[in-house]
Formats: sequence, structure tokens, C-alpha cells
Amino acid sequence: MSIDDFRHESFSELDSTNTACMERGRAGDPGNLWITAGRQLGGKARRGRSWVSERGNLYASLLLVDPAPVTKLASLPLAVSLAVHDAVRKVMPPGSEAVEIKWPNDILIGRKKTCGILLEGGALPEGRHAVVIGIGINIVTKPDNVPYDATCLAEHGAAVSPDELFAHLFATMVDALNLWDKGRGVRAVVKRWRENACGIGERIRVNLPDRSLTGRFLDIDDNGLLLLQTDDGAGIPIAAGDVFFE
Repeated sequence: MSIDDFRHESFSELDSTNTACMERGRAGDPGNLWITAGRQLGGKARRGRSWVSERGNLYASLLLVDPAPVTKLASLPLAVSLAVHDAVRKVMPPGSEAVEIKWPNDILIGRKKTCGILLEGGALPEGRHAVVIGIGINIVTKPDNVPYDATCLAEHGAAVSPDELFAHLFATMVDALNLWDKGRGVRAVVKRWRENACGIGERIRVNLPDRSLTGRFLDIDDNGLLLLQTDDGAGIPIAAGDVFFE
């Protein structure tokens, strides 16, 4: 894919860029469509949480239609996190704190969260499948009363507008999707992800919907599952959960 294969529509205000993208997919849009908004009234985060969406930050969603066989989609969040990581790094001033990826796809600066990524899928007519990649990046404001330390780019000396940051993301996403190659390039994606990840080898807590697990973050496997070594020595693969450093 080339950068010319992607389109972009910008809005001053939307309920949710993810919702808008999914509606376009169900209406027959062929995909590779970015939708951005200056402000969201009903932004969404993982596990049904809301995403604070004040002006000055970046709110963007990308609609992909049939990006890969469904069995290959589990590794797509890793590729997406590389794209966002690379875009954020491009606007950080020299000497700033490390930009890292926390499993599976949170972007951290100085171990504080500056970006949320939410992927949603849905069936379309004629057997097609839509994937919507929602990305919210804290540029000038950050949420309060969240279960993790949050930050924004401005706190680290980055003076960038949402439009400028999106221009970088527009390009880095093409690179990441080409590296992923419809799931065929997962090993190359995992290799780059490990190079930019934080927490591997450290003690972590993983909050699952029904319980919490603690142990050592061993690695991720070639499908992007987190490999946790619990205190009793058992190795557990985890497909989804909220990670906290201990």
C-alpha cells in the first residue's frame, strides 16, 4: 500500500470517530478511510470506558475493510502501536524521556500513558469484515481520575498541533501496515515491538475481567500474546488485560 491509497475526512466535532468509521463501513465504504475530529462528545476506550476528548488533542480513527483473514487480526494491535509510537517520537524534542509501548498498545512517555488505542470489528454485507482503529493522543490535556499515571506531549516539551501530529501518523500507519502485511509479517512486527517495549522482564499485575494475576512479564509470543510467569512458576499466555507495573 502507498500513502495515496488512504483518504481523510476531518470534522470539528463528532460523537465518536470510531462510530463514524463503522457507520461508513456498513454503508459500503471500501475502507482505508481516516476520520478525525477536533472534539468527541462520546469518545470510547477499552472495556466500555469513556475517553476524555477535549480540543487540542488528536482524535482519529481508521476504517479498514478485510485487512486480513480474521485469524490473523490478533497481531494487528501490535502493528498499530508501532505506527503511533513512531509518530509520537517524531514530534518529541531531543533529550526527552523515552517513548515506549506498554502491552498491548498503550504509548507511554516516562512510563506515563499518553495515548489510547481501541480496535473494534464488525461484520459487513457480503461476508466482508470491518476493523476500526481508534487513536486518541494527549497533546495538551490529559484525563484525571484514571487508574494509571497519564501525561500529555506538552508536558515533555512537544509543541505540536493535532493536524501536524496526524500528518506523521498518516504516514507511519502506512509503513506499519505494510510491515504487518495482512498478518504475514507478524514476526517482523513483533521484533520491532520488542525493541520499543517497556516492562519485559519486570514484575507486573494484569487485571482481567474476573481476576488479577501477578508475576514476571516474560515476553510476547509471535501472535502478540503476553507471556506471564506467575509466582508459582506457571507460564500463562494472556490475550487481553490491563497491565500495571509493580
